[in-house]
Order: sequence, then C-alpha cells, then structure tokens
Amino acid sequence: MASQFLCVVILLVTGFVSAQVSGSAANKATLQSAAQAISAGKLDKAENDLHSVLQSSPDESSALDLLGVVRILQHREPEALDLFNRVVRNDPNFAPGRAHLGLLYLQMGRPQEAVPQLREALRIDAARTDAAGALVHILQDQSQAAVNAGEINEAMGLLNEARRIAPDNADVQYEFGLLAIRLGLLQDAVSALQKTLELRKNDPLAVYNLGRAFMELSKFEEARQQFAEYSKIRPDDPSGHCALGMTLAALERSQEARAEFERSIALAPAQTESYYGLGLLELESQEFVEASRHFRQVLKHESANTLALTALGKTAFQQKHYEEAIPLLQQALAHDDTMREAHYYLGLTFARTGRKAESAEQLEIATRLEHTEAERRRTTWTISEPPTTSHQQPSIPK
Repeated sequence: MASQFLCVVILLVTGFVSAQVSGSAANKATLQSAAQAISAGKLDKAENDLHSVLQSSPDESSALDLLGVVRILQHREPEALDLFNRVVRNDPNFAPGRAHLGLLYLQMGRPQEAVPQLREALRIDAARTDAAGALVHILQDQSQAAVNAGEINEAMGLLNEARRIAPDNADVQYEFGLLAIRLGLLQDAVSALQKTLELRKNDPLAVYNLGRAFMELSKFEEARQQFAEYSKIRPDDPSGHCALGMTLAALERSQEARAEFERSIALAPAQTESYYGLGLLELESQEFVEASRHFRQVLKHESANTLALTALGKTAFQQKHYEEAIPLLQQALAHDDTMREAHYYLGLTFARTGRKAESAEQLEIATRLEHTEAERRRTTWTISEPPTTSHQQPSIPK
C-alpha cells in the first residue's frame, strides 16, 4: 500500500512545482523540467537539473524535495529521509515536503512518525490527495488494531477522523457504521451506512447492517425493507431470511415471518435463531407444545442459549408447569444473570409455588434491571456528522 502512495507522488510532482517555487524564472523552469523528467522516469536528467538549482540556491525547498523523490525512486531511502527532514526544518509550511516525509515514513513501516507529517501537510494544503489517502490508510489500520485490542472507543475516534478527511470513502463509512452499532450509536450508524450505500450502490453488507441499525432503533418497517433487499441480493444466505423473519414478526406479520424462518432453516438446518423465532411465534399463539419443541431444538445445538432457556421456562410457566419452569429459568440465569425476563418469570413462578421471599428478591432484581436498561437508552449519545469536504459474513441481529 505504501509503495502505491509513493507512485502517486510521481504523478503529482509536476503540478506542485510552479505553485511552490519562489525565486528566479530560470529556477522555476529548471525545476519544472526536473519534475517532468521524474514523471517520465528520466532520473539522471532530473538529478542534473536539481543539482544545477541547488548550486545557486542550496536551500531551495522544491529542489531538495524533488531530489528526495529521485532518491526514493533510486531506492536510496535514507538519503531521501535526510532531504525531506531538511526541507521541513528549513520551511515548516512547505506542504510537499511534509507529505513526502510522511509517505516515506509509511513506506519504511513507521506509521506513527508518518501521521503528524501527513496531518500537518493537510493543515497547510487540504487539497493534497496523496497525504489524505495515506493518512486515511494509516487511521484504518490503527482502528483495526484498536478493535483487536478491545479499544472500541479509540477505534471509533480514529475512524471519525478518517471520515472527516475522506467523507466519500465507502470503506471508511462502512467500518464506522459497524463500530457505531457496537457502541449503540445507532443514528450515527444509520447515517454512515446510508452514506456507504450512496457511494457503493447495493453493497450487500451495508444493506444488511443498515437493517441491523434500524432494528436496534425499533424502526421495524425500515429494517424489513433492508433485509428484504438483502435477501434479493443474496437469496441463498439464511441469515437474511432469518433477519427478515424477525422484522416481520415485530410487525405482527406472523405468517410471512414463519415462511422466512422456514426458508432460513431449509438453507441452514442448524441455525438456532430461526428455530427461536418460530418458537416465539408459537408462544405468542399459545401453541405451547410446538413452542417448546422449537426452543428445545435451539438447545439441542446450543445447550447454554439463555434466550431459549428463558423462553422455555416462560412456556412452562404459562402451562402452569411451575416445577419444570424453575430449573430452566435458574439455568438461564446461571449463564447470564442480567436476563431481566428470566428474573421476572422466576419471581412469578416462586410466587405461584408459595416461595414469597425468593419471589420478591427476583422481582426486585427484574425491576432494577429494567430501570438500568431504560437509563442506558436515555443516555445514548451520538457523534456528530463530519463536514462534507474486506468484509465478513453478516451476523443475525439478536
């Protein structure tokens, strides 16, 4: 990737010379000739031109900078590094020198040293596409490293900077959208993923994850539209049919939801989410035997699935099978004691069996968890929109 950026340097060299050079008309003409020679691959001609300028003007920034470019193309990077550092010391506001120094640091595998030079180049000259491209590339790499280290907030900050620099970079918008979903910044996720789709029409993963964001916002019709579109693009992906089934169920379109869950299972018989979705539909219809069968199918594949254990306990409770419900709900809580619904139904079940103290304790925990969830929803924050200037298989939303 870094070598590609340095190839861009060659293409941009000619255009910058006339704007940056001060001094005699003869120097300008010679430097322009050197830039053209670099672009044509005539490095000996370029070097002769540059030495002729430096004989009369030893600190001419453009000449030193272009000579640094020649040294890179000659694979003499240490000399190029000295030349670019000399340019930056002599003329801190010379944008090409900053940009080329940053690009060279990147090629040398020193991205941390590249970043301040590239940022400064863009501060001086926001139109430098070479510096912008390199900086965005580094920020994306650093963001991924932060994600791998579990530093999601740091990763988000890095991608937000990348978005400000390159708002029309579809990859950056998509990556930002995914992280925004993880952090619960759902409006930001919607905005970033919609921008991705403006830039990259019908991107299946952007379509799918936009559906996820809408689902989290309880905008079920908008989510349904995205998952329906995804299923058209990828009709053989069971996750799309399962997600579509979930939105249809939320919209109380039970028959259509059931059909999508069944399509998903036909494509991937071990997909537990679709069995769970069918179980919820049956539970809603008070078809308790069928609901239990589907929830047990989930547990056949995932014995510690807390959602299925809770739902199975709830089904037993509604059938008044209290002694069956209690161990199921306790097992769910043994795996995840933040399951509000499990605490709630365990409390109700204890009440039905005369265990009043235990019932009060479970109901109190359920109430506390409900308040915590409500508070979290109220305090959700967003990152403001930036000014306008290889993907994995989707995971099914829970």
